[in-house]
Amino acid sequence: MSKNPWTDPDPQPGDFDAEIDAMDPRDIQFHPGNPDVKLTRLPAGMDADDAKRLAELATERGKTIGEVLAELVRSA
Repeated sequence: MSKNPWTDPDPQPGDFDAEIDAMDPRDIQFHPGNPDVKLTRLPAGMDADDAKRLAELATERGKTIGEVLAELVRSA
């Protein structure tokens, strides 16, 4: 059974080379990476505005988003 890189949780280098080669070069943009970026998992159903406000609350309080969520749940 072959792997499907579109659904595989661990795609490998080269998995999408054929799709990229078939694209028009004008449709491709290159951006430098950001080594300081952090990925945060948010609860299902949270929209972008809620996520932004939650991140602002966490920053204001000097806590992580998870800590702020836990406080909100406990106080509800």
